[in-house]
Amino acid sequence: LDRKSTTRGCQFLGKRLISWQCKKQTIVANSTIEAEYVTAANYCGHVLWIQNQMLDYRFNLMNTKIYIDNERTICIVKNLLFHSKTKHKEIRHHFIKDFYEKKLIQVIKIHIDKNVVDLLTKAFDVSRFRFLNASIGLLNL
Repeated sequence: LDRKSTTRGCQFLGKRLISWQCKKQTIVANSTIEAEYVTAANYCGHVLWIQNQMLDYRFNLMNTKIYIDNERTICIVKNLLFHSKTKHKEIRHHFIKDFYEKKLIQVIKIHIDKNVVDLLTKAFDVSRFRFLNASIGLLNL
C-alpha cells in the first residue's frame, strides 16, 4: 500500500462527457483535504486547456465550473481558509487560486449523491451505478 490518492475527474461540454481522467497522484497527501486540493489543481489545468482549445473555435468558456465535494477544499481555493495541512504544498498546486481570482474558473460544492467522478474509483450497487452511468451519458445497449 503506497498511500497515494487517486486524481479523478470528468469534463463535460454542456451535458456531454468529453474527457475523463483517473490516475494515481505522484505525491502522498497528508490529509483528505490536501488530496482533494491537488486533484482540483490538476483538473484545473485540464479545464484551462479545454478553454484555450474552444477559443480557437471562438467559444468563450471562461468562468468554467469545477465541482468539488469537499467544502474545506473549496474554502482553501477561495482563500477563505488557511489550513496548516496545505501550507507546504508545492507552488504548482496553488495556481488554482490564481485562476479562481481571475474568474477563469468557479468552484462549486457538489453533493456526494451527484458526484459522477465517484464512478471512476468506487463500487456501487446496480441502481446507483445505472444512475451515474446515465448522468455521464452512457446507455445500456
